[in-house]
Amino acid sequence: MDWLKQRIIEEAVVVSDQVVKLDAILTHQVDPALIMEMGKEFAARFKDKGVTRVVTLESSGISVAFAVAHELGVPMVFARRKKTLLADPDALCERVPSFTKGIVTDIMMSRQYIGESDKVLFIDDIIANGDAARGLIKIIERAGAELVGLGVVIEKSFQAGARTLREQGVEVEPLVRITSLEDGKINFGD
Repeated sequence: MDWLKQRIIEEAVVVSDQVVKLDAILTHQVDPALIMEMGKEFAARFKDKGVTRVVTLESSGISVAFAVAHELGVPMVFARRKKTLLADPDALCERVPSFTKGIVTDIMMSRQYIGESDKVLFIDDIIANGDAARGLIKIIERAGAELVGLGVVIEKSFQAGARTLREQGVEVEPLVRITSLEDGKINFGD
């Protein structure tokens, strides 16, 4: 994933030794060609898992999850972070803290779009502490669906999120691993 590392080096902003801002790549602006390449890579990694749905969290994971779902030829479903007037009153909900936002939010997914016959691939933009990921995994489990893996664009391996999910038996596939954000510099791992 040298092409992705290069884009991160050129366009990401290190905010602190814990936070990297990816607005130019994933969270505010998206490059459709880059997103489609990510989708192809994740689809190739999970093509033999029998995926029936790709899920993600609103909003930064949507573009990559869409590209993956397109490549796999399956629907993409995203968990909402805000309840609307049209929200399913029987939705699956989980309360999760957000590392970057510094708040606790509810995520919800309609039971209409995920069920016992589904083999779910969860795609996310970045994993730090893994709180939001664990929340969505709980929703997937409560729906009776099978989680076949978690694809993340960027794993911050110096934080515990991906490691703890792997310890729980979740297959976590990052496109890029960031090992540290020391002195304003992004350091990558294999």
